[in-house]
Amino acid sequence: MQAHYYTYIATNKTNTVLYTGVTNNLKRRMYQHGHKLISGFTSKYNINKLVYYEVFNTPNEAIAAEKQIKGWIRIKKIKLIKSKNSEFKDLMIDE
Repeated sequence: MQAHYYTYIATNKTNTVLYTGVTNNLKRRMYQHGHKLISGFTSKYNINKLVYYEVFNTPNEAIAAEKQIKGWIRIKKIKLIKSKNSEFKDLMIDE
């Protein structure tokens, strides 16, 4: 069974803060964000809505994509999100 690694962008209810991360279990990670189980940025800014993700076969690919996206300005991140999720819907609800 092939493991999957995810680079993702999550936001808060009003889409005002963007967080880019990487994980090997997207459902678990979003649960952690939503229930503030990890202290720090995501807890402070109520990051609990998944708006974008990519799937990779290796952790190195996912980490490289995360680093690339983190280096972008906000408008470029928004364009990336809108290319797949124009309405900023919570993608975990659809899972």
